[in-house]
Amino acid sequence: MGRPLFLLNLKTYSGCLGPAAEKVARTLEETGKTAGVAVAIAPAAPDLGRVASAVSIPVLAQHVDALEAGPHTGFVPPEAIAKAGCWGSLVNHSEHPISTAAVTETVRRLDALALVPVVCAKDVRASGRLAVSQPAYLAIEPPELIGGQRSVSTARPEVVSGAVSAVRRVAANTVVLCGAGVHDRRDVARALELGSEGVLVASAVTRAPDPRAALQELLAGF
Repeated sequence: MGRPLFLLNLKTYSGCLGPAAEKVARTLEETGKTAGVAVAIAPAAPDLGRVASAVSIPVLAQHVDALEAGPHTGFVPPEAIAKAGCWGSLVNHSEHPISTAAVTETVRRLDALALVPVVCAKDVRASGRLAVSQPAYLAIEPPELIGGQRSVSTARPEVVSGAVSAVRRVAANTVVLCGAGVHDRRDVARALELGSEGVLVASAVTRAPDPRAALQELLAGF
């Protein structure tokens, strides 16, 4: 995946499931190309194959389990997302948290299959701790600002710059993304000024009356 990166997490909003997920992905691909920005998307698990078949941009899972393919009903091993055409997966999102040990093992399993881990961290301290596993990407996302109207890059800029510093001390090659409350071009531009190399966005697009317009506004921040 390129940098700076715009990563869109569709979560499981009803307006972004099934055919709608494919439509949003196509719109993201088009607007990203027009803006000259590297983009990627994380649809709900049932839509991974559908979306990966429809677009050429990187598609990521929203969660993956650190298990090998086998008798694990209801789990999602990395092999499953690879066969669905995914590039990688979010790991430890605040809405699906796992232990530090599980993060380390998940990153190891993804790396072994040449899949990209995007580890999520809730604060500066967690960023440094989780970066020890050397993930390709780490997204700083304070849970209290996710889905809100205030971006972490404007409301708590020290969290972004602090996370960047904490990650750099232990994982020089890990790309830091900024998430939580990112809503417009100013939030994106500020996140980049603070040292992040992209953003992780959800509700600003998934809950927007006009997703295309929302994407164009956010991508203008690059």
